[in-house]
Amino acid sequence: MTEETPWTYLMDMDGVLVHEEHMVPGADRFLAELREQGRPFMVFTNNSIFTPRDLRARLHRTGLDIPESAIWTSALATAQFLEKQRPGGSAHVVGESGLTTALHNIGYVLTDRDPDYVILGETRTYSFEAITKAIRLVEGGARFIATNPDEKGPSREGTLPATGAVAALIERVTGRAPYYVGKPNPLMMRSALRALGSHSENTLMIGDRMDTDVRSGLESGLQTILVLTGISDENTAELFPYRPTKVINSVGDLVGNTADPFGA
Repeated sequence: MTEETPWTYLMDMDGVLVHEEHMVPGADRFLAELREQGRPFMVFTNNSIFTPRDLRARLHRTGLDIPESAIWTSALATAQFLEKQRPGGSAHVVGESGLTTALHNIGYVLTDRDPDYVILGETRTYSFEAITKAIRLVEGGARFIATNPDEKGPSREGTLPATGAVAALIERVTGRAPYYVGKPNPLMMRSALRALGSHSENTLMIGDRMDTDVRSGLESGLQTILVLTGISDENTAELFPYRPTKVINSVGDLVGNTADPFGA
């Protein structure tokens, strides 16, 4: 890899740059080095609750200054997918402002009357009434989309059910499986590459999960780096039939090596 074709960096947010509400040590210096060297980067999250503006503010509170334009969510990827599939369509949404804002921005009508799609995203409270409504609309012929397949997420109190778990409930009742847009669907990676004008050959994906981050990078033709600051430990990679290109302790280990992250 030469300086004429510098690495483009795609990276997960939670577990890579931040852990709960705290910055991963060295993440600020890592991002500063990418900026200094003019290396394109994009921060990813499968969470569809928040808008890029919300996430920028959250990251800023931890000490990381990342522009909205460098934040890509499963909600944005879902909106981009629907804009190409069915422009000017309609949807019933189970989710929050990150998802509804993304859909409004592409001109979608949000309705519970004969929508083209039922779109399930992350939310802080999944009500029985909302899930029942989604089930009946899917049974009535609405196409079923979910922003991501994550079955659970962390909280200070413990594990929370996430989009994938609720999607499984709706699928079990309706017999209709959703189409998942977020990681590990490589669609999310490819949409970011298009936005950055980058090519897979000189792009790498940094994540803390083998089943979403590393898998989506691998299936998109990217080099992959697994960090151990999230849910993975040194033995995690051995549990899967595929491997990341490299395993490191944290993104702080890449400081001084962003030009050649896979070098000695």
